[in-house]
Amino acid sequence: MATPSDNAPSTYAAPTIDWVKKHVELYESSGGKEGTTLPNTDMPCILVTHQGNKSGATRKIPLMRVKVGNAYVLVGSMGGQPKNPVWVYNLRANPQVEIRDATEVHKMKVREVEDASERAQLWKTCVEVFPNYAEYQIKTSRTIPVFVAEPA
Repeated sequence: MATPSDNAPSTYAAPTIDWVKKHVELYESSGGKEGTTLPNTDMPCILVTHQGNKSGATRKIPLMRVKVGNAYVLVGSMGGQPKNPVWVYNLRANPQVEIRDATEVHKMKVREVEDASERAQLWKTCVEVFPNYAEYQIKTSRTIPVFVAEPA
């Protein structure tokens, strides 16, 4: 039986939240020409393709587009919910990702930002791009995880 580390092709596991599933489908089926913004807004999104840490399945999640140089900042806010989104654990276990930014697709490697100074600077940028992040942090007692995706 193949394991995720065998580089065997994995199956795709679509998002379970209906609006997220539809957003991913629109983004992917249009080749990145549609679905590139948060639904009903003009705020740009990217698609992050990653591997499930338990299932090994391919997962896709739309996230707010926060770009710093040639890197992307990924914020595990989940709207300020008390728990981290599952994709946070997936990235911690499997840092190789693919990011679709509209029609461009990039192979990248993520790292969780642990340095307080770097995190504070990136958090400020994230809040400038998507002000709701500040509200989400106030709503939750957890520290919202921040990752940087850099060219692999």
